[in-house]
Amino acid sequence: MKIAIGGDHAGFPLKATIVEACRALGHEVTDHGCHSEAPVDFPDIAQEVCKAVLSGAAERAILVCGTGVGASIAANKMPGIRASIVHDGHIAHQCVEHDDVNVMCIGAKIVGSWLAADLVRTFLAAEFSTDEDCRRRVCKLAAMDRAFARGPAQE
Repeated sequence: MKIAIGGDHAGFPLKATIVEACRALGHEVTDHGCHSEAPVDFPDIAQEVCKAVLSGAAERAILVCGTGVGASIAANKMPGIRASIVHDGHIAHQCVEHDDVNVMCIGAKIVGSWLAADLVRTFLAAEFSTDEDCRRRVCKLAAMDRAFARGPAQE
């Protein structure tokens, strides 16, 4: 699987562990930065990573910032992206299985290296459910993306 990865300066130290975990599982990784602990703005990195998913250059993505919150907010601003903060193994698979999440956001100040590698393994192994309820709900999310990407309705 092709995986786009990125993080801000707070996520930089953990990003190397995540890249290594992806490659060890046989996945192809594209690193969209940052490449040092010099301060950067997480929305810029999130945008580049999510563009890779939306264009088809990557099948899924992983973003790393201090808590995962900023990365998740930024990623979810982009229509077609379904991002989730993931800090435990259950969410790592269920977010994909039930909600077809395509971007996992990890908090480097919350999750250590061992758990991060486990989350990567679980997230990348998960598959979207064929359950009709899950599929219907994700279709509704896609419809919301289309409706609100045009902006709010004018009265």
